[in-house]
Amino acid sequence: MTKKILLAGVLGGLAMFVWSGIAHMASPLAEVGISQIEAANEKPFLTAMDIVMKGRPGLYFFPGLPKGESQTDHARKLETSPSGLLLYAPAGAKMLETRQMIVEILVEILEALLLAFLLSKTTLSGFGPQFGFVVAAAVFGTIWTNLSYMNWYGFPLSYTLAYWFMQFIGMLVGGVVVIRVLKK
Repeated sequence: MTKKILLAGVLGGLAMFVWSGIAHMASPLAEVGISQIEAANEKPFLTAMDIVMKGRPGLYFFPGLPKGESQTDHARKLETSPSGLLLYAPAGAKMLETRQMIVEILVEILEALLLAFLLSKTTLSGFGPQFGFVVAAAVFGTIWTNLSYMNWYGFPLSYTLAYWFMQFIGMLVGGVVVIRVLKK
C-alpha cells in the first residue's frame, strides 16, 4: 500500500499543480482583490520603500511597535495612521523562477501525499464517502489561513474568496486523483 500512497500523492500533487497553473494563468482569479499603485505614484513609492527598507527583503507590518511603546500608544497610532502589511523584495527579483515552480509542485505533492495517507487510514470505501472525506479535508485546509488572514490582516473579502476557491478546487482535483489511484 505504501507504493500506492506515494503514487497517489505524486499524481494528486501534479493534478493540483496543473489546476493551479490554469487558475493563475488562464483565469482572472489570481488578480481578484489585488490593487495596483497608480503609475504616476509608483516611482516615488518604490524609491521611498528602498530608502526605508534599506534593501532588506521581508514582510513588514506598519505602523511598527517600537520597543518601549505601550499598547495604548500603539492603539492611538493605529487610529491616526494607515496600517497594513507590506511584502518587500529589493530590485533583482526574477519572475517565475524554476526554483519557485519546483517548490510549488513539491508543496502540492506533499499536500496530496498527506491526503492519500489520511484517506488510506480510513475505513471508507466507494467514491462517494471518500469524496466526502476529501471535501472535508479541502474545507479544513483552505479556510485555515485564508480566513485568518482576512480577519487579522485585512485581506480583502474578494481576494480571500478567490484564493479559497482556487485552493479548494485544487484540493478536490488532487483528491479525485488520489481516490482513483488508491481505489479502496
